[in-house]
Amino acid sequence: MNVSIPFTAEQAKKLKAGDVVTISGIIYTARDAAHKRMLEEYHKTGNFPFDIKNQIVYYAGPAPAKPGQVIGSVGPTTSYRMDAYSPELLKLGLRGMIGKGARNQEVIEAMKQYAGVYFGATGGAGALLANHIEKAEVIAYKDLGAEAIRKLTVKEFPVIVIIDSDGNNLYEIEPQKYKK
Repeated sequence: MNVSIPFTAEQAKKLKAGDVVTISGIIYTARDAAHKRMLEEYHKTGNFPFDIKNQIVYYAGPAPAKPGQVIGSVGPTTSYRMDAYSPELLKLGLRGMIGKGARNQEVIEAMKQYAGVYFGATGGAGALLANHIEKAEVIAYKDLGAEAIRKLTVKEFPVIVIIDSDGNNLYEIEPQKYKK
């Protein structure tokens, strides 16, 4: 199944934990330092560096691009570092998050309340994931280096639904299948 941006609540509600998905369109990278700054800026000005409504944020800090490349290796970072910020961002319209690892219960409850989806990207496959990025540009917080916010144009970016908008969690569902 291919997801396109804007990523609406209707699209999100159709996805189930375990679904293999590709994403095409514009997504944004942001890690913990950028999340903190985005919310501080929002609380002061009422604005974000990009429109987060129906958007997907990829928790990644890309490596520098080598000559002839759009972007360097761009694997996911551990998502729990964004847990302090994610519930508020979901409330404000963020629809999807891409990362790796578990999320806390507060994030899962916010995903259920606001029709959010947590996608997993394969850690260690950053060089392969970079092949699905057609364009990359820093749009905010350049001083953060690798953690600056980047606008990425992606085509068929491969992910899996880890936690769906009903709160079903692949990290809990799959191990149960093998406990027999």
